Amino acid sequence: MTVPSTSRDSRRSATEPDDYLERRKLRRGSAGWLLLTGLGVAYVVSGDYSGWNFGLAEGGFGGLAIAMVLMGTMYTCMVFALAELSSILPTAGGGYGFARRALGPWGGFLTGTAILIEYVLAPAAISIFIGDYVESLGLFGLESGWPVYLACFIVFIGIHLWGVGEALRFSFVVTGIAVAALLVFALGALPGFDASSLDDIPVDSSAFGASSWLPMGLLGIWAAFPFGMWFFLGVEGVPLAAEETKEPARTLPWAIRWSMGILVALALLTFFTAAGARGSSAIQDAGNPLVEALQPDGEPTALSRIVNYAGLAGLVASFFSLIYAGSRQLFALSRAGYLPKFLSLTSSRKAPYLGLLVPGAIGFALAAGTGNGARMLNIAVFGATISYALMSLSHIVLRRREPELPRPYRTPGGVWTSSVALVLACAALVATFLVDVTAAFIALAVYLVALAYFGLYSRKHLVAKAPEEEFAALAAAEAELSRD
Repeated sequence: MTVPSTSRDSRRSATEPDDYLERRKLRRGSAGWLLLTGLGVAYVVSGDYSGWNFGLAEGGFGGLAIAMVLMGTMYTCMVFALAELSSILPTAGGGYGFARRALGPWGGFLTGTAILIEYVLAPAAISIFIGDYVESLGLFGLESGWPVYLACFIVFIGIHLWGVGEALRFSFVVTGIAVAALLVFALGALPGFDASSLDDIPVDSSAFGASSWLPMGLLGIWAAFPFGMWFFLGVEGVPLAAEETKEPARTLPWAIRWSMGILVALALLTFFTAAGARGSSAIQDAGNPLVEALQPDGEPTALSRIVNYAGLAGLVASFFSLIYAGSRQLFALSRAGYLPKFLSLTSSRKAPYLGLLVPGAIGFALAAGTGNGARMLNIAVFGATISYALMSLSHIVLRRREPELPRPYRTPGGVWTSSVALVLACAALVATFLVDVTAAFIALAVYLVALAYFGLYSRKHLVAKAPEEEFAALAAAEAELSRD
């Protein structure tokens, strides 16, 4: 892409060597729509196996059901908006690139950093859950602890370093196993389904609007928002594979929509069958709710063991895919100068090796140092909700400000669709303070430190020839020409 250069853009890129972008190239054309659809499901599938059920303790069956519907609506609306945005700007920057054009450098950095918080913290949390599963299954006599976490990061980052095509195919196979097991679980749980078990959580009579369906009252619906998100958290990462995709302007919208459709079906199937088979009260605090749902007497069965192993596969799929997403977001921010530029260097196999190793080291340190997976996931949710609000706002701004921008795919409902996503994302952000105020403030502190770095240093050293920056510069040049 060649764009008119303003004097400011020239100053930004003057110090960068001619081979700057050549040393920061990803392997193009490695993924088609099928692998990308699998990637979208892989980001999320572990959330069907665990985590969502803690929302039953916050809002009861009715509260979590409403939260799931509202959060599903938010993700569906946002996914349609992202499908349009990714067809306009198919680069590795994803949400950062969209916000950069719509909201300027500050908006781009705010969005990219929020996404990065999500994709660094979530794998750290999932590595702990993998350790718990390994211990509960008695695999090799291992206990959950830092050796297991370290093995996860070393093995799966190693596969990513091997190459993106190999990594996505591995993810696709593991995700297929996890999805197939969810279908097997549903078939096995349906014979024991009892609708009267859905609302068996004791009612808090002091809560406003409390009933058997809403045992914690109306406020319980709001408190359950973050857990309703766990059925879909991460699907927004599909556009981060844009530069490694065949025909991205056509492939990305297709993959994003198919991923979301599959996830909605799996969420409904998992939620109702698990709660109805054993009862909401029995699974609300379980680390492996699907396994608990299949063990009414507490004794393992052949089916519960299969689902238990599949749960481990689901965790591996999400862990593996989130590492990929985090590395690509870090790569894009670094390549454009928002973060230290050496982090975007790529290997001979076109893998951003430092973009994989540095977040991996941070994630392992957090997992080994805290052992608190739930808190890290809550911090990840905080970052996610900020990015959702800003990406939805970006869609609205670009539709209003640049209506003539070529759009190979257009969001059904236009800005009304992205406005729904924006409102629900803001509501979900506030809900994170209801669930874990400590996690929310930790995430906010990290966010403020990152913003200080950008404000004091990196905003003065951006790289104008990075794809996302060129795209924004083109918009600025066109706007200047139209004014003249």
